[in-house]
Amino acid sequence: MRCPFCSHDDTKVIDTRQIGDGIRRRRECLQCEQRFTTYERMAPVSLMVQKSDGRREEFNRDKLLRGLRVACAKRPISTETIENLVSDIETSLFGLGQSEISSQQIGELVMARLRDLDDVAYVRFASVYRRFTDLDSLISEVEALKYQKQREEELRRQLRLAL
Repeated sequence: MRCPFCSHDDTKVIDTRQIGDGIRRRRECLQCEQRFTTYERMAPVSLMVQKSDGRREEFNRDKLLRGLRVACAKRPISTETIENLVSDIETSLFGLGQSEISSQQIGELVMARLRDLDDVAYVRFASVYRRFTDLDSLISEVEALKYQKQREEELRRQLRLAL
């Protein structure tokens, strides 16, 4: 493994941990003694994404990660949480056992996960994904989110009373 600081090509592994569908390794350069982290995961079989305009392209984990980082920018969501979210979504997609999936399915899956994670990140992602054309569309989405959150809270209260 090449050191990202001095480009020396000899490093040692200090710590190895299993994370989700991969391995996290903490490494130290034998020349400059700087420490850094690497992530290893199994190279998945290719998954094609059918776009709304009919084009097909290979699934790109980094593209999903970028979109989620933008949606979660300046929110109290850790980088690790975003990484885990992407890994979880990616695992779900490959777990479907299909060689092709629509971008709409991916978007709905992301929105379902963001809805539970952070309201603002959800609305940010939804505004790009659903391409709101006017303020009324955005307001409708926010009102639907508020209604769903209120309903979930009602159900939680009812469950506590039942127990």
